[in-house]
Amino acid sequence: MTKQDSSNNARAAGRKYREAAPVTVPTDPIAGELVTETFDYDGGRQVTVYVPADRPEAVVFAGDGQLISQWGGYLEAAADVPATMIVGAHRTDADDEMVRIGEYSPSFDKARFAAHEQFFVQDVRQWVRSRFGVTLPTDRTAVCGVSAGAELALATGIRHPDIYGAVFAASPGGGYRPPETMPEKLPRAYLLGGTEEPWFLENATRWADALRAAGADIVMTARPGDHGDPFWAEEFPLMVAWAFGN
Repeated sequence: MTKQDSSNNARAAGRKYREAAPVTVPTDPIAGELVTETFDYDGGRQVTVYVPADRPEAVVFAGDGQLISQWGGYLEAAADVPATMIVGAHRTDADDEMVRIGEYSPSFDKARFAAHEQFFVQDVRQWVRSRFGVTLPTDRTAVCGVSAGAELALATGIRHPDIYGAVFAASPGGGYRPPETMPEKLPRAYLLGGTEEPWFLENATRWADALRAAGADIVMTARPGDHGDPFWAEEFPLMVAWAFGN
């Protein structure tokens, strides 16, 4: 299959396809600031918040916050992106990757997922409201994740559409799959997969097709890239601009 054939097939499938993302060099040093708090959850789980220099007009909650909270510089360097707070709950310190997956996907360990869901959806949001005085409506609130964290974003967004108006899911894993019956109310969703990570691209496409069939507002982007940063970070400003652009 030629590159042009691939692009045509992507369009025929209702997917958005670009040869490459805009080259985004993050602002360094950032104009905003990073604030980290340690919660009691799991014996001491950190949350790092990127606080933009201007009053936030939107907020993105994310798993794997030790990574995603650092992407404020990409937002500062991008055009047409409103001041956006990033609230990143750090991943577990456990060496066993299944602990992280159990927290992020409801398909494996329901009790572990429920405990993390309480922490992520309730405790962290309440702290943001009290610590920063930030309470934004659903249409200015998103949940974001990469890899297994994208499963967290999808599961959380689908379960709490009255809180999160948009889901950003980059390179989702395959443990949590679209339910046979989708909820009647769904958030908007921006999905990303790289052409050099075919399994993750397949997972993203599966979710895009299922959500679109259920009537959700969907963007599905497939572009050259492999599993990791900066592939995800480069797309992040485009996700934020799509969801919250002025």
